[in-house]
Amino acid sequence: MMTLDPISEMLTTIRNGQKARLHSVKSPASNLKSEIARVLKEEGYIADAVTTTEFPKSLVITLKYNDRAVPAITELKRVSKPGLRKFVSVGEIPSVLDGMGLAILSTSKGVMTGAAAKKAKLGGELLCTVA
Repeated sequence: MMTLDPISEMLTTIRNGQKARLHSVKSPASNLKSEIARVLKEEGYIADAVTTTEFPKSLVITLKYNDRAVPAITELKRVSKPGLRKFVSVGEIPSVLDGMGLAILSTSKGVMTGAAAKKAKLGGELLCTVA
């Protein structure tokens, strides 16, 4: 099935998988989705993300829970959408949950967190926020 916004589809798959207490979820693979999953893994919001080799390529995301089966991600929100892109400069990068959350940006140097973009003094497209 063709989707108009593949990033939103991946984020919704992660949200639905955590609500259903699934161990892992699968989404069609792309370079941008893999980079978003890499950032989520580095920041500890998901356990793992692997791209399968068989055609069509899929991104298998292993979800992360604590000891009481509470999901690591409480909120996952798409900010920049195909119909309304949201670009931010260094000073406009939002602080999610007073620094306890995460903003994911697509910059000229690649996909990175809001904190890393501020440190590198880069702005870019605000893809999503994670809490």
